[in-house]
Amino acid sequence: MQDVRHISIFIDRSPDDVYAFASDPRNLPQWAAGLARSEVKADGDAWIVEAPFGKATVRFAPGNRYGVLDHDVALDSGETVHNPMRVIANGAGSEFVFTLFHRPEMSDAQFEADAIAVKKDLQRLKELLEG
Repeated sequence: MQDVRHISIFIDRSPDDVYAFASDPRNLPQWAAGLARSEVKADGDAWIVEAPFGKATVRFAPGNRYGVLDHDVALDSGETVHNPMRVIANGAGSEFVFTLFHRPEMSDAQFEADAIAVKKDLQRLKELLEG
């Protein structure tokens, strides 16, 4: 069993607004520095990104009305990392939740660094959408 951390942030925008922005992979470079540093390119049903850890292929869950933004990140090493992510109504705003798993090959320090990076990305998303 892996350690897991749910990282969330309140965004003072409707769930529909948050989902519309966050579900568009072309917006990733604006807020998800931990995943996309530059332009995101479509490749069939996947997206190619230049991530801090190298080139990766990202596949998002199909569009849905439930706020599910799960995505798989296929690394050059052949490993695929599943990332659960949700937009949940919270009053008139939204709770944005990212589930971070402590993968077996990660040290505790790497897991903490990933958690900090995710928090920064979510804060940037909040700033963009509330700005």
